[in-house]
Amino acid sequence: MAKKTAKTHTVSVIEVTQGKAKFHITKIKASVLANISYASVRGVDKEEGAVQRILSIRRINSIKEYVLTIGQFPSSIILNWNDERISFKDGNATFLEEERTAQLIDGQHRVAGLRAAISERPTVGNLEIPVSIYRNLSTTECANIFLSINTEQKPVPRSLVFDLYGVADSSVIDHAAARARDIATALNEDDDSPYRELIKFPGSPVRRGGIALSTAVTAIKPLVSDKGDFEQRGIVELETQKKIITNWFKVLQKAYGEKWYENTNAFMYASGFTGATEFLRTKLLTVCQDKKSFTEKTMANCFLFDQNDLILQEEVKGKGGREAPQLIEERLMSFFKELQSVSDKFEV
Repeated sequence: MAKKTAKTHTVSVIEVTQGKAKFHITKIKASVLANISYASVRGVDKEEGAVQRILSIRRINSIKEYVLTIGQFPSSIILNWNDERISFKDGNATFLEEERTAQLIDGQHRVAGLRAAISERPTVGNLEIPVSIYRNLSTTECANIFLSINTEQKPVPRSLVFDLYGVADSSVIDHAAARARDIATALNEDDDSPYRELIKFPGSPVRRGGIALSTAVTAIKPLVSDKGDFEQRGIVELETQKKIITNWFKVLQKAYGEKWYENTNAFMYASGFTGATEFLRTKLLTVCQDKKSFTEKTMANCFLFDQNDLILQEEVKGKGGREAPQLIEERLMSFFKELQSVSDKFEV
């Protein structure tokens, strides 16, 4: 059987010079890009330019779903074209559409996601993808570019990501994180909230204390996720979820009284907020469910706080990672009456 003749493509390009490096910027149809490009994996492939990691199936599937719903890729796929059958002349590049023609320096998961989307919906192949083309780079040169992208160009702060969930299209957001953001927004804005104007959104003035939006969202998210602690108890309405969380922090606020807003209060910091939210999730919700009441009064009756032994920030200062929130949980447990007193009596 005769070998199929490779198709020739000609695309407009712009030459870019950055220091000693030169590359060309163009656009290539997704179907063509998926056909010509490949990933060379560090530690697996022996060829020059092998700097990539092993592909993540979960990430590919996530990108595929994004392609099928939104399908916008403004950032360039970066290629190391190690095949001589490409020419640049008069602002154009001409090349043959053959497999394993161009090595991927950056964008291997995006290309794999495009391939998966094309197999499900062939029309995706017409999507125009921006591409930057280098030629015959060494492993060192590929590594320099890869590290520049993945270390020097830092990802955006998580608080900004969570804040943008409030305005982004529903098809691209993490819905549990978006719900957690709505609750964090209510904590920051509601008049009766213990954290009114204390949740730090992007653009907030820099100050000591207060809870970063990313901290609040990360702490609340397990409560509101699909099959999370609220859903397991049939608590799915936003207003109800918000009220339960507010009730719990009101209990703590009243225990501290005028000291609540002082910088010595551990609950004015990330570890306190996280530890308190985790205590609500793992301990207090179960008790409230058994009592069939999630009111502020029911929660308050579960505790006996000592005004001379309040949880202070100095107790967790210097402790990192999970250690500080765990200490907060342990201290809350010391005030928790419900699990301290055990009786064989019950009412009928």
